[in-house]
Amino acid sequence: MRTLNLVFILTLLGLNSTVAQQLEGNVDNLPVQEHRLTIREAMVSKTGKVVKAMTVNGTIPGPTLEFTEGEYAVIYVTNEMSVETSIHWHGLLLPNFMDGVPYLTTPPIKPGTTFKYEFPLRQSGTYWYHSHTMLQEQSGVFGSLLIHPKEKTLDYTTDLVVMLSDWTNEQPKDVMRNLKRGNEWYQMKKGTATPLNQVIARGAFGAQLNFWKQRMEGADIADVYYPAFLINGETSMEYPDFKPGEKVRLRIINGSASSQFWMTFGGEAPLLVSADGLDVVPVARSKSFIATAETYDFIITIPENGKVEFKAMAQDGSGTTTAYFGAGKLLPAETLSPPNKIRMMQDMAKMDMKMGAHAIKFQPKKDERHEMKEEYGMTMDHGSMAMPKVDKKTAPMDHSKMAHDTMIKSKDSSSAKKMDHSKMNHDNMEMPKDSATTKNMDHAQPKENHFRIAMDGMDKAPQYTYDYLKSAEKTTYDANLPVKEILLNLTGNMQRYIWSMNGVPLSEADNIKINSNEVTRITFNNLTMMHHPMHLHGHFFRVINKNGDYSPLKHTVNVPPMEEVTIEFSGNDGDENGDWFFHCHILYHMMSGMARIVSYDTSRDPRMEQHPVTHLINEADQYYTWSLLDVATHMSELNFVTSNLRNQFNVSAEYGWNENLEAEVTYERYLHDYFRVFVGVNVENELEDSLEEINTTAIAGIRFLTPYLFNLDVRMDSKLRPQISLSRELLLFPRTAIFGNYEYQADFGWVDQLPTGENFDNEVTWNAGIEYYLSRDFSLTASYDNRFGAGGGLSIRF
Repeated sequence: MRTLNLVFILTLLGLNSTVAQQLEGNVDNLPVQEHRLTIREAMVSKTGKVVKAMTVNGTIPGPTLEFTEGEYAVIYVTNEMSVETSIHWHGLLLPNFMDGVPYLTTPPIKPGTTFKYEFPLRQSGTYWYHSHTMLQEQSGVFGSLLIHPKEKTLDYTTDLVVMLSDWTNEQPKDVMRNLKRGNEWYQMKKGTATPLNQVIARGAFGAQLNFWKQRMEGADIADVYYPAFLINGETSMEYPDFKPGEKVRLRIINGSASSQFWMTFGGEAPLLVSADGLDVVPVARSKSFIATAETYDFIITIPENGKVEFKAMAQDGSGTTTAYFGAGKLLPAETLSPPNKIRMMQDMAKMDMKMGAHAIKFQPKKDERHEMKEEYGMTMDHGSMAMPKVDKKTAPMDHSKMAHDTMIKSKDSSSAKKMDHSKMNHDNMEMPKDSATTKNMDHAQPKENHFRIAMDGMDKAPQYTYDYLKSAEKTTYDANLPVKEILLNLTGNMQRYIWSMNGVPLSEADNIKINSNEVTRITFNNLTMMHHPMHLHGHFFRVINKNGDYSPLKHTVNVPPMEEVTIEFSGNDGDENGDWFFHCHILYHMMSGMARIVSYDTSRDPRMEQHPVTHLINEADQYYTWSLLDVATHMSELNFVTSNLRNQFNVSAEYGWNENLEAEVTYERYLHDYFRVFVGVNVENELEDSLEEINTTAIAGIRFLTPYLFNLDVRMDSKLRPQISLSRELLLFPRTAIFGNYEYQADFGWVDQLPTGENFDNEVTWNAGIEYYLSRDFSLTASYDNRFGAGGGLSIRF
């Protein structure tokens, strides 16, 4: 009987899968456009150094896949690598099963297999594709999508895809490991570190103290060192064959893993005509910011006897990539100054900003989003702010009638003024941690932000808004629809490189429940120093700006540091089912926890039964391992760490020239970012110059990162001897740091008997030194230890 039941159930599942596949198939008999992609591992050189990478059809980036709106896309993706892979179609409206997020919407593509993606093309514009498996996007698995409109509405002669990307010679997992261990090498290598000598020279020591007090080293802009930034896979590109007078539609895609760019054009200001694939009211712009994963289309006119220069400068000023269109005399693009991070710190200190919102919390299931918003961020009160009025006589939006290059609603979404939640009863709300109540309400207008930070130390802050983007058509929703308000505080910890929302990383978060019969309004409140380009899969949303009912639709929205941005959406063009990924598109932020699953709360596709979503969730909570070996003339020391979000294992050992040995193994549990408890075992010799008597004790205690970035260790061993230690490292010059450690242990004779006549004993150890960074993996050191004396040597990080 059990066998019959099992066969019956499997038959039903098979029928359900068949029905689902048929419903997703080419039911309207659309013309089919087919492409084939093959993903391989290969040795690639972009900077003169050959490294292991991943290619799509043999190239990085992969080929441009061209379609026409109204066609039926069939794309075969073959995996010839030794690991599984995937392809996500960024910005496309498609059936949930075809979205390409492995273990969430789509099965992973196993080695040696081919997966068939198929879906109708209901839009036109500039989009892209990339792997959504681990860190493969950084390795080269990405390319462009160009969907031509059924009817051309803009005046231009030809298209040119301009794919921006970043390139590292390191393996992406090694990049992540270096970020997790928290050293400053990438900033040193880029020349963007802010050592104490420069801070003092510019009169910013007070601002630096303010940052240290809030457990922050300085104003970070970008995390990773890249030796090259690329356009269409090259550091510089020439397109001399364009003719004078020709109008070229540049379809610019930021396909970087973690870089954002300031774009400048030479000659006459080009027309910005599209954002994230959708048409906007054309506006002339010679300088624009493009966040990771965004796309913008510009129409340039090739000048007589001249070539237009295009520059894309990395946001932190660490590099530039260029392209040239036309032939003849150069029309240079503006060269922008690199950001002034020290001035940025000074400006923030003047604003009395409270930073350091937790990336992981004591109680991840407790809803504290409003309290977090009140406690952190800007404390300035700008008083009442006038807000534009909105025409509420609007109807639900129909994407099918849009030039699929347009659309949206109202008001500047950024607000610097704090809300008073004291009159709200949060205790009676039953909802996911990130959600607020659903209610019928006016589509409220966010307050206009009259204060913006020059977050990059440059006068570019106004261009971090989307006020210049205006939809050609109204994009508002039916004013009678109920509105669900969701507050997402964007939170992070640079010391441990953890990123989250509301202090809760993906692995500890509930799904965000949404309903197709309501407007979902999300307010992003960025409590970090980084920009976060937030991307919702399979949807377009309104980015509320000053253009009111004509606010633009986008699939990715940049949220600047210490600012708010509000988006809203309703429905999904008929695909209101399943789970959709929602995340920061800085690859290393996403893989460190800044992600959510947005769910229509429908049953899971039976084809995903064998692919548990926990696999995806656990990708953001992996263990990373690193070690440090110090070899010096007076002592040697080894430290080994393996850590994920909450758990950490440590092994440390030191050995001095006088045969003084001490080793320790501990397990730590992080209760929040800065506080952890630990237990372990300590082993040390009792007598100098002798390893014959080894003493082993159990230890337990707490470790705490204090304000001003001191590492505090308070413990008790199994002999009831209390101990306290304090350590700190400080970057003094661009590649030179100083460090020190002080340790005090007391013995009251509570277990071991003290010598006759004594009722107290203590031991003090301390050391101090200087370190010069030669590279990511090697440093020269010199130090003094009160047990071993002075010496010098080499530090090796691996």
